[in-house]
Amino acid sequence: MTREDLKKYKLPDEPGVYLFKKGRKILYIGKAGSLRDRVRSYFSSDLGRGRAPSIVRMVEEADSVDWKTTDSVLEALIVEANLIKRHQPPANVDEKDNKSFNYVVITKEDFPRVLIVRGRELFQGWKEADIKYLFGPFPAGLSLKEALKIVRKIFPFRDKCVPNSGKPCFNRQIGLCPGVCSGEMSKEEYTKTIRNIKDLFSGNFHGLKRRLANEMKLYAEGERYEEAQVRRRQVHALEHIRDVSLLKDEHRIAPGGGARIEAFDVAHTSGTETVAVMTVVANGEPVKAAYRMFKIRTATNDDVASLKEALSRRLNHPEWPLPRVFVVDGGKGQMNGAKKILQQAGLEVPLVGVVKNEFHKPERLIGDQRAIEAYEKDILLANNEAHRFGITFHRKRLHKRTFVS
Repeated sequence: MTREDLKKYKLPDEPGVYLFKKGRKILYIGKAGSLRDRVRSYFSSDLGRGRAPSIVRMVEEADSVDWKTTDSVLEALIVEANLIKRHQPPANVDEKDNKSFNYVVITKEDFPRVLIVRGRELFQGWKEADIKYLFGPFPAGLSLKEALKIVRKIFPFRDKCVPNSGKPCFNRQIGLCPGVCSGEMSKEEYTKTIRNIKDLFSGNFHGLKRRLANEMKLYAEGERYEEAQVRRRQVHALEHIRDVSLLKDEHRIAPGGGARIEAFDVAHTSGTETVAVMTVVANGEPVKAAYRMFKIRTATNDDVASLKEALSRRLNHPEWPLPRVFVVDGGKGQMNGAKKILQQAGLEVPLVGVVKNEFHKPERLIGDQRAIEAYEKDILLANNEAHRFGITFHRKRLHKRTFVS
């Protein structure tokens, strides 16, 4: 397929799964927050720089693309896994065997646990008799962890605690365990929770929401208003799941160490010795070994163009892990420029801009509100580091220029 071939498809700007095909054969299945933007990303001029060779070959071999929209990114992730399991597309499975994937295991116990298990561990250390339900394989382990966090907020479940021990576990205290440890939930009621999770990971979203709505109605008719309210919240949560954290390119996410925040800033003196820098903050601390400097080669007296060049060059390094948030110094101009570069690269990483006042002090943050709420302190630290580091690098360049002259 080529970019010209893509024009005949009216891909929606909605979450879902996409299927690259050759004839009737499915070559590759993926998930997306925006089907339109994600599929377009496979036809960028620099596809080979950021994708595995098998993916590049797959795009060349494919002659059509099909898709299915979903109500949420979470649903897209689960539908993707079920379709991969059913069809075994070569571009999905050739790079990894089943032992490298991740699975959701629901154990066969009176109060089942819900766990993520690595394929290698599953096939070597688990007995079939210990497993009640098994879902997967899921190609994106970190996305699966994010997904299970969302599921657990809707349907709190047991993972480690001892049932009926009389002592609430930590997860019970923060609302992620329903209270099987403290004896607050009966086996019968917990069985309903497990059924809900089973339906969710089986891809039966509509049936699950319909059943919850029916239960809500029955509880209300029986004047069990507290239980009816729980079902109402669960239905509402399932209908309003929006989480781009489920869409990160798995092999490029920073391993451990807390959320990685990357900030960019541009420095120059009337277009002279224009430079840009990237700084990194992880787990609330600057990671100075990951800082990078860029000597701007193109529009040296244009801050937006300089930022776009720096961000483009940064994205040409697939060996650098992707951050949880990209931060730019500036307002709408810088944000729009950065957004364009990320869209061209097919990335859906949250973007935040730091707007400064006349004294070049942070006045407000714009962009992804979820990221701002979750990482405001780290965003400001990364931005401050970028400003400091950019000025230092620029002054060195000026000094060297003066010295050489």
